[in-house]
Amino acid sequence: MRLAVIADIHGNAAALETVLADIAARGADATVCLGDIASGAGWPRETVEILQEAGIPCIRGNHDRWISEHDPGKLGMQDRIAYEGLTASQREWLMELPLTLEPAPGVLAVHGTPSSDVQNLIEEVVAERLRPAPMAVLRERLGGAGMAARVVLCGHSHRTGMVQVPGGPLVVNPGSLGLPGFRISREPAHRQEAGTPHARYALLHLCGERVGVELLAIGYDWDRAARRAEEHGANAAWPHVIRTGLLPESA
Repeated sequence: MRLAVIADIHGNAAALETVLADIAARGADATVCLGDIASGAGWPRETVEILQEAGIPCIRGNHDRWISEHDPGKLGMQDRIAYEGLTASQREWLMELPLTLEPAPGVLAVHGTPSSDVQNLIEEVVAERLRPAPMAVLRERLGGAGMAARVVLCGHSHRTGMVQVPGGPLVVNPGSLGLPGFRISREPAHRQEAGTPHARYALLHLCGERVGVELLAIGYDWDRAARRAEEHGANAAWPHVIRTGLLPESA
C-alpha cells in the first residue's frame, strides 16, 4: 500500500492542488491529512472544499479547533481570515474532525501527539529553534497507543523528519504542505523555517513488515499564494516566508 501524508495546509489551496495532482501521478492508494487545514492567509473555504470533494480523511489540528473555540474578535490574523472565509457548516466540519485516525493497519495518525494537538512529537525548543527531542521524551509523548503502533504520523511542527524509536514505531512528520515557516512569540517562543518554499508531503510504502518513506518537496506557484496573502493584508512575514521558505530576518 502507498499512503500519501499531508499536513499543515494552512489554507494554501494553490499548494494543495499541486500536491494532490502529484499524489495522483505517483499512484498513491490513499491520502490522509494531519490537520491545521484552513487557518492562514490563503483560501480557507476552497481548501476545505477540495479535501471534502476528494473524500480525504482528516484529523483536527489546533488551529482547526481554535477557529471555533476562541472569540472571533480575539482571533489572530490567520485564524480570523479562516473564520471569516469559512461557512458555518465548514467550521462545524473542522471542529468535528477526529483527533486520531488509523489510515492503515498499525499506522496511527495524529496532529501533534496522541494526546495533544499543541505539543510537538519529535522536536523540542532549544534556543528558540526546534531540535530533535531526546528519546525518553519522545517515548513519553507517544504513550501506550503510540508505542504500540507500527508507524506514527504527526504534523504541527512544520518540520520534516523521521525517527525510528527502538522497540517502538517509526515516526514520520511530512513537513508543512502550505506554510514553510513561522514565528511564535508565546512561550516557548521559537521559529521554524524549511529553507525553501516547496510544498512538503510524505509517501509511505507499506510492504509487509517493511516500511519505506519518501519525503517529497514539490514546486508550485508560490508567488500566487504570496500575492493572496498580501491581498488579505497579512503581515509582511507571511508572504515572504511563502515565497522563500525563510523569515525576513534570515533572508
